[in-house]
Amino acid sequence: MRDILLDRDGVILEEGGERVLSKEQMRFIPGAADAVARLSRAGHRVFVVTNQSVVGRGLISAEQLAGIHRAMQVEVAARGGVIDGFFACTHAPDAGCACRKPLPGLLLQARDHARVRLHEALFIGDRISDAEAAWAAGARFMLVLSGHETSAPLSPRGPMGVARDLQDAARQILHGALAT
Repeated sequence: MRDILLDRDGVILEEGGERVLSKEQMRFIPGAADAVARLSRAGHRVFVVTNQSVVGRGLISAEQLAGIHRAMQVEVAARGGVIDGFFACTHAPDAGCACRKPLPGLLLQARDHARVRLHEALFIGDRISDAEAAWAAGARFMLVLSGHETSAPLSPRGPMGVARDLQDAARQILHGALAT
């Protein structure tokens, strides 16, 4: 069974000009909750790996962030799926932590705390920082074009796939379009 690691904003949740500061502001990208549920029902463990400096900058509390993540789990559960866990860097961008993507710290936390086999895992993200974190941790990477940084040039330094959005990524995974 391969573990699927997902970036949050731009992959699962819509990323406009504003940060998600409450569950009321949370908007799933069309089809994303269904895609997460389909991956989960197919036997994949699904984890969310996300930079959330809104906590470190004092815009929301860690408890409010946990509430947003619980609301995401409820939405996916309503479709018969499970989000197995969340790994979030809550530090401010200038904090000098080891977990903020593009550093691999969050993926290493997933390895250490959830026994994710990074060399068998697929990380799906929409930013260059997601790709950098995946490759630094030894994971495969798939770029989705639904997010913020999709027009930026990307020079692959590791395995990479491309999908229009999370629905397309799930379709590719479930139909075996990605070599394992």
